[in-house]
Amino acid sequence: MSQVLRLTSKLTTTQKIFFAEVIGTFIVVVLASGSVVLDAKLGNTLGILFIAFAPFVGVAISVYFFGKISMAHFNPAVTIGYLITKHVRKNLLICYLGAEMIGALLASVFVKYVIGTDANLGANAPNYDFPLPMIFGIEVLASGLLMAIIYAVVLTKGLRGFSGIAIGGIVGLDILFFAFISGASMNPARSLAPALLSGFLGDLWLYLTATFVGTSLVALLLRRKFRTR
Repeated sequence: MSQVLRLTSKLTTTQKIFFAEVIGTFIVVVLASGSVVLDAKLGNTLGILFIAFAPFVGVAISVYFFGKISMAHFNPAVTIGYLITKHVRKNLLICYLGAEMIGALLASVFVKYVIGTDANLGANAPNYDFPLPMIFGIEVLASGLLMAIIYAVVLTKGLRGFSGIAIGGIVGLDILFFAFISGASMNPARSLAPALLSGFLGDLWLYLTATFVGTSLVALLLRRKFRTR
């Protein structure tokens, strides 16, 4: 343990952010996509409550572990939102985005070889029984709600210790109420990694667009509020 602490103390701030984002994203994506794979593997007996609860736990744990190091993004769409409100410097953008993608890809490799390959490695999928504009709008809404709660945490200085529960909670609730329509990704890294490894790429465009739209809209709406603080 002392060796780990000694090694950590030698890392630069940027390196600490990088490793925090890799590990945090890994945890989030393993639980988010792995829960889908496990449910499919067991014949859908675990259900949506399990699929929503697992990423809630993953996000909450990661926020508490790494929030003070990297502000706990674990999500490229959140990073872009933070960039708009100037919570992230431009010179750290590649560090964050690179770490998030590496963490997500490692998570999907872990899911593939440890949990299983069912349900396209847990890749997000929309329900085309609903109109496409509605699907897109719901994914924008889910991503926007996530960003809004994250900003609420920032504005209230961590909601007095409930930051992880608040952010993890909105992820779980978004999945619980919106996954049956849009897949409720809210996180392009979470969508991209299992899609790439499984070859299930047809719906990827949705999660590489709507997620960024949702977080960016909320960031633009709140940008002036943060400037006045």
